Amino acid sequence: MQTALQFGPILVHLDLLLRGLEKTVQLAALSILFGTAIGVLGSVGRGFGPRFVSWLIAAYVELIRNTPLLIQLYFVFFSLPLFGFKLSSNTAAVVALSIHLGAYATEILRAGIEAIPEGQIEAAKSLGLSRYRIIRHVVLVPAARAVYPSLSAQFILQIMGTSIVGAIAAEELTAVANNLVMQTFRSFEVYIIIAIIYFVLVQAASLLFAGIGKLVFRWRV
Repeated sequence: MQTALQFGPILVHLDLLLRGLEKTVQLAALSILFGTAIGVLGSVGRGFGPRFVSWLIAAYVELIRNTPLLIQLYFVFFSLPLFGFKLSSNTAAVVALSIHLGAYATEILRAGIEAIPEGQIEAAKSLGLSRYRIIRHVVLVPAARAVYPSLSAQFILQIMGTSIVGAIAAEELTAVANNLVMQTFRSFEVYIIIAIIYFVLVQAASLLFAGIGKLVFRWRV
């Protein structure tokens, strides 16, 4: 039996796909922003904070890195309302994705911080720089520059990770695709189009992150 590919019934719903793509970009952008902020605070807290803070951050990192993202998503969406925190599906998706990325960003940035030579920090202290300026200018910025390729690769994974948030009814690209499959019964054609959209999105994001890296870290070592 031969089955001819028919993309026409899918392309008439292009507006829905583009709306799903827009939601995917929003979820990825917000979670990358908040997740990176968590990573910066986590890496600084673990490297320069009191011991109990370092232990708490280490426990958070291990908990997140050793549990599936889908379970974290279910916990935020289904369990937090039991404690009085009822979130919409899209908000819960951003929260779960941010917490997930924050753990990985913490470890990536911590690796960069540990690579900073101790003598560089001692030299900054001898110049009389404040603790805040040492952490910001002498430690954090060079560390971020060193690990930026790893960090941007994690951002790409974050974009693709948004494809599972349809499990809590968040309206993103894959959720829209699944709805189209049920409407048209053209699963093969739908997922071919979705794969192409994700490919173009990831390539564009890779170019964007590379450009940001060249712009922000443009000085020579």
